Amino acid sequence: MTLKIRSMTRKEVDLAIEWAAQEGWNPGLHDAECFYAADPHGFFLAEQDGEPVGCVSAVLYNKQFCFAGFYMVRKTLRGQGIGHELAKKVFDYAGGRCIGNDAVVAQQETYRQLGFHLAYRNVRYCGTAGSDSDACPEIVLLQEVPLSEVMAYDRKMFSANREAFLKCWISRPQSTALGYIADGRLSGYGVIRQCRKGYKIGPLFADHEDIAEKLFQALTGSISGQEFYLDIPEPNAAAGLLVRRHHLQSVFETARMYSGAAPVAPLENIFGVTSFELG
Repeated sequence: MTLKIRSMTRKEVDLAIEWAAQEGWNPGLHDAECFYAADPHGFFLAEQDGEPVGCVSAVLYNKQFCFAGFYMVRKTLRGQGIGHELAKKVFDYAGGRCIGNDAVVAQQETYRQLGFHLAYRNVRYCGTAGSDSDACPEIVLLQEVPLSEVMAYDRKMFSANREAFLKCWISRPQSTALGYIADGRLSGYGVIRQCRKGYKIGPLFADHEDIAEKLFQALTGSISGQEFYLDIPEPNAAAGLLVRRHHLQSVFETARMYSGAAPVAPLENIFGVTSFELG
């Protein structure tokens, strides 16, 4: 049997999304377009005799950093070396860049063997949204904030510019993107989007814990009575207080791992990870 690994088309990313749903990763309803926009050349499909058998993504953010995700092989074909070939494709495509990923528990030993090291855990919490929160005049629709300001703020929180992705991410159907304006400047923002099951918040970035709290209440207030998920970096103690204060339950975890020196990130300001697939 012949194994071939090639770049995915935009439509084929829908297959990766569907496989992710089957794995229980609960992707958003409109994730594929934004993920593909992040790096149209960074999604790879493994085919065996013309049949799709696995996939992986490797989004190049800049000359130093790449983030990998969607590392999947069909269950009936695991243990045959397909995953190894997909991993080789990621390293080849990354070209010496530091590679990050959010490894599910079952794959963490595999990543260690590939040379990745643990930076910290991300933990997914689940809850049910309460009633609408009190109006907060500092909170605005993120689309009302100049994109240049959103990009500048995001760049302080994320290790690279990701304009193409963000332009898509903050404007999807069945989602809400909110910003917090303090003293005339953007001091936090968050996005909540509908997923196969419930909603996910991501990212949730804020200068201070009280800003994160207000954004959290406004985002969940927009989906009163619905189930939602928030992925927090475990080292952010204030994020841990937030999920406990709202009685959220831990349901899933990943290991944030890197193949080289971990990019500097202000974890104390990251109250919600954007996505496990793209960092």
